[in-house]
Amino acid sequence: MTLRTIQVVQHLYPGGIETMALDLLRLSPDPNNSYIISLEGEKEQLCQNWPRLQVNFERLICLNKPPGICWSTLKQLSELFKQLQPDVVHTHHIGPLLYGGIAARMAKVKKIVHTEHDSWHLDTPKQRWLERVLLRRIKPVLVADGHVIATELVNKLRISEPEVIQCGIDTERFKPGDKCSARVHFSIPQSAIVVGCAARLIALKGHKILLAAMKSMPDVHLVLAGQGEEHLKLRQYVVDELDPQKVLFMGNIDDMPAFYQAIDIFCLPSFKEGFPLSPLEAQSTGVPVVASDVGGVKETLCPNYSKLVPAGDVMQLIETLQVLIKQLDNKEQLAGENNLANLSNRNEVKLQQTIRRFVTDNNDVTKMAGHYHKLYES
Repeated sequence: MTLRTIQVVQHLYPGGIETMALDLLRLSPDPNNSYIISLEGEKEQLCQNWPRLQVNFERLICLNKPPGICWSTLKQLSELFKQLQPDVVHTHHIGPLLYGGIAARMAKVKKIVHTEHDSWHLDTPKQRWLERVLLRRIKPVLVADGHVIATELVNKLRISEPEVIQCGIDTERFKPGDKCSARVHFSIPQSAIVVGCAARLIALKGHKILLAAMKSMPDVHLVLAGQGEEHLKLRQYVVDELDPQKVLFMGNIDDMPAFYQAIDIFCLPSFKEGFPLSPLEAQSTGVPVVASDVGGVKETLCPNYSKLVPAGDVMQLIETLQVLIKQLDNKEQLAGENNLANLSNRNEVKLQQTIRRFVTDNNDVTKMAGHYHKLYES
């Protein structure tokens, strides 16, 4: 049975929710019968900022909603649903639930699915009240993208346990590759120990904590992928406190697999997270992760090699990074001895395979898409 599905997101900037929506569109049984509606932004500008959107240009609808509550957007959405006649409307996060959920009910859409990607927005009473009202009135099939998020939704909203469908990533796209070529591509020194972070440059992602940790590791290079409002502040911090030659701001990158292939350790020092995709992408590429113990992050980490640290704890972050860096140094020393080079290479391959297998077993995007498509059809 072919269903017409419409996903509703707040915006289409590079990020985990947006990537998941694009993957569900790409893996739909009938992609030509599926759409993504972005409440904010103009389509041409969004596609210019994120080239990946160009592939699905005809399946994207952007409403360019102004800031604040906009009732005309609600009416516009309802008319779109009446015109397109979807079988399923799938909303992501509280804003799209408000607009997409109410508009879908106004248009008498048969089925509404809502995915919550984090719960920290429910720390305020107003947001908890709003979400409880919306869930009670709209009555969507509620999905949490991780077990930690599901538990927090139950505790904060006083609701029954939602269905859990963990996010997945394209493990065929994110896989180990040639580190030398990747470093040439990004102009990263071949012999350097490189820590990487891919996240929007906003305060909640904790880049300042990672930069502070780098002060105790002057020989380590840091590469940052992403853009955001903290960009100029972070650059100034690097100029004032660090060696600017060892910190590279890359902006938004289209070839993210090469980014992960170029680094030795991935770090996500966030203060708040839901169920982030970047640790999965890094590990699928064979790269160990150090990340803050917030939200559902612990569910994304391979227990054998990747490490959790308390959010905002610079000293613990330094110690954990140094342990992994020391292991990398020992590996390089072994590789330099002819009689142990093959052993070192085999150990590196085994490490990559173990980290990657954790992701392929638990968080492959095709499994995630299959669960959602069954949910749509049920």
